[in-house]
Amino acid sequence: MVVMTPQATQAEIDAVVARLETVRGVHAKVMPGELTTAIGALGDPEGVRALALEGMPGVDQVIPISRPYKLASRELSHHAPTVVSVDGRRVGGEETFCLIAGPCTVESRDQTLAVARAMKAGGASMLRGGAFKPRTSPFSFQGLGMPALDILREAREETGLPVVSELTDAAHADAMAEAVDVIQVGARNMQNYGLLEVVGKLGKPVLLKRGLSSTVDELLMAADYILKEGNENVMLCERGIRTFETATRFTLDLGAVPYLKLHTHLPVIVDPSHASGDRRLVEPLSRAAAAVGADGIIVEVAEDPDAALCDGPQQLYARDFQRFAEGVASHAALVGRQLA
Repeated sequence: MVVMTPQATQAEIDAVVARLETVRGVHAKVMPGELTTAIGALGDPEGVRALALEGMPGVDQVIPISRPYKLASRELSHHAPTVVSVDGRRVGGEETFCLIAGPCTVESRDQTLAVARAMKAGGASMLRGGAFKPRTSPFSFQGLGMPALDILREAREETGLPVVSELTDAAHADAMAEAVDVIQVGARNMQNYGLLEVVGKLGKPVLLKRGLSSTVDELLMAADYILKEGNENVMLCERGIRTFETATRFTLDLGAVPYLKLHTHLPVIVDPSHASGDRRLVEPLSRAAAAVGADGIIVEVAEDPDAALCDGPQQLYARDFQRFAEGVASHAALVGRQLA
């Protein structure tokens, strides 16, 4: 990281960027701050060191970053934690708690609109809904696809709730970007680096889920793929990982939340629905997520979970959602947060 002096001119900043880009494979990212500008130099560390940037006009100091992830690292961020704004809803910082809720999958217009209305009435910050669903079995319901985007758009127009939905194929990127407010990258695609670059170029807020067997460092390096495309509106999501334990669908790594808050400036969301696979566990895990400092949760809700075509056992009943939201809000308030 190249830290410029407070008096550095734009010409001096541009000169440092141009010098960095003479090294093959080095990517320079300018990060203006309140007092100084920092320039992240990503790529060949030996090549950067050989440039002797300390002697250039306007350069205050050159600080090596020890972690494998660069743009997501708190070492690179010399400002406050990133706050992602989604149609006026703030995700991140120290004051708000984001509650994203809705059906696992868009199954029909009536089903989606009914749940969306319940989410609005119950205090949700955003509406989730799967248009394209990657499933382990090719014979399972894969979502409605493009028609689901029209339904999600209608739900947004009626309720005013921003929409979160998963992008599974780069071919659908433009259609998704037009229809939804937050692009979700699912656990199975966390290391689909070509897709991450496409998502980064869309310029929409991104919810990046941790892979089923991925380390926290691997999650943060995946975030770098999006960040390096100039998209700084990235939210991380802990959704459970595979361990030897079989009592729950996955093991929710709540310890990852405070770890991430220490080592990255990006907001952290928790998904207790996919982690537990059991709606009876979703509320206590949601409260725990709020207590350990998560910036929000994403949960699945259905009017009739028993009839759902996807993940019914983990979906909350829509009729219980307001009580659920109030309970989670009370735990978020214990650490000084209120629902966004």
